[in-house]
Amino acid sequence: MGSRYDAIVIGGGHNGLVNAAYLARAGKKVLVLERRHVLGGAAVTEEVFPGFKFSVCSYVVSLLRPEIIRELDLPRHGLEILPLDGTFTPMPNGDHLWRVNDHGKTVRELRRHSKLDAEAYEEFGQAMVQMCRFVKPILSMTPPDPTSLDPRGLMKLLFLGRRFQALSGQDKYNQVQLMTMSAIDFLDQWFETDVLKATMSASGIIGTFLGVRSPGTAYVLLHHYMGEIDGAFRSWGFARGGTGAISNAIADAAREAGVEIRTRSPIARILVKGGKATGVALQNGDELYADVLSSSVDPNNTFLKMIEAGNLPDEFLEEVRRYKFRGSSGKVNLALEALPDFKCLPGPGAHLRGAISISPSVEYMERAYDDAKYGQFSRRPYIDMVIPSLTDPSVAPPGKHVLSCFVQYAPYKLKEGPQDWDRQKEAFGDTVIDTIAEYAPNIKSIIRHRQVVTPLDLEREWGLSEGNIFQGELSLEQLFFLRPVPGWAQYRTPVKNLYMCGSATHPGGGIMGANGRIAALEILKDWAKGAI
Repeated sequence: MGSRYDAIVIGGGHNGLVNAAYLARAGKKVLVLERRHVLGGAAVTEEVFPGFKFSVCSYVVSLLRPEIIRELDLPRHGLEILPLDGTFTPMPNGDHLWRVNDHGKTVRELRRHSKLDAEAYEEFGQAMVQMCRFVKPILSMTPPDPTSLDPRGLMKLLFLGRRFQALSGQDKYNQVQLMTMSAIDFLDQWFETDVLKATMSASGIIGTFLGVRSPGTAYVLLHHYMGEIDGAFRSWGFARGGTGAISNAIADAAREAGVEIRTRSPIARILVKGGKATGVALQNGDELYADVLSSSVDPNNTFLKMIEAGNLPDEFLEEVRRYKFRGSSGKVNLALEALPDFKCLPGPGAHLRGAISISPSVEYMERAYDDAKYGQFSRRPYIDMVIPSLTDPSVAPPGKHVLSCFVQYAPYKLKEGPQDWDRQKEAFGDTVIDTIAEYAPNIKSIIRHRQVVTPLDLEREWGLSEGNIFQGELSLEQLFFLRPVPGWAQYRTPVKNLYMCGSATHPGGGIMGANGRIAALEILKDWAKGAI
């Protein structure tokens, strides 16, 4: 007979760790099982080359819920967020756009490009804050089931209806547009400067296989606009020590609450008896038992790989198979001898301390998508770069730097199939560096090491199906009470006592932790009413 626990959490990513911490704080005996040698899932720091520490996958933090930081007392466990100041966009004509957190400076910068846009920026910011305020409570809410007559669900729908009714006429109009329009069509209503619209629209395509002109990307733009660290809207930042430091702080809080955590513990299958989850069988043959199983891995891995056929209804499996992953991004991590030198703003400076966005025009962004539609990585991709070593010198040797490049589009399904990434991996890395070199010609001469991470790598090494960084696209038909599948958006599954707590649940992806927290609260509710 194997060991027995109150709860076993599958996957030691940040959501799994949050879930475990909340269950343990309620007095439950909890075990976390992580397949890899290191905790954090995609929110991980690894010393890929000696002395150079990379946030290999997720690389900035913005959506980590303030209530989790507060309730788990993460600063006491080592969490420190350093501000990421602004976005710098170099342009091919030798000009640039540099928006910073100082509103006055940004307005003056915009005035260089367009007086109209400088005036509209203030109004746009206020409108987006109103939209964020409307959406914000939804991020902490268990989605209601609109088909159910459960009075609690109906009250939530009524609450949302009343909140919408309370918006001004203009805000209602904006909200409907945000839920339906493309990022570019939405931004076109506010701004005229091409490079401004291109850079802002980039937030609307992250983690989706959509272009900046595709309907629905305006909402994804809002999702990223809600960046909130410690309650400050729109603050993006780095965790000191890389994003793995966030996962480690949550793990420390979980251990303090009594959670047992095991790495290098891959699961072969979830044990199901009489329609009820009873435990897990590890790949080494060990069996571990628990009253509750909570899976932070995606629906594809949980339902199609870990549960034996016959334990799930056919119509549910059909919905799971229909769930869209469509990974579209890759990473290129560079260890540098010196700093990149941009032609449009030469030398070191504050412009290198924030995000550096290769998004020079709307047409450039859409052409990058065109390549992906036909099964190729973008020949001139959108690249979001950060140099965390400027803000946090602990991640690189003295005088050296790490440069993290988030790249879109890198479609999981290449023309010759996903396996073709093994052949095209280095060519993809070369394309990214060639693209950067058009703006910072010294880049090739200062690279000491490089790591290329393709969607196939994300699937193989990090367990992200089809390499989707959000465990499934953030498209409108996969949000709120439709995530991951209709009728099963409340963290429960058709297998009794098996719950979902990863990014494939509401409210979606990003280093948010809300999924793990809300799922834990739902599990504890079921425990309290004797449903477990």
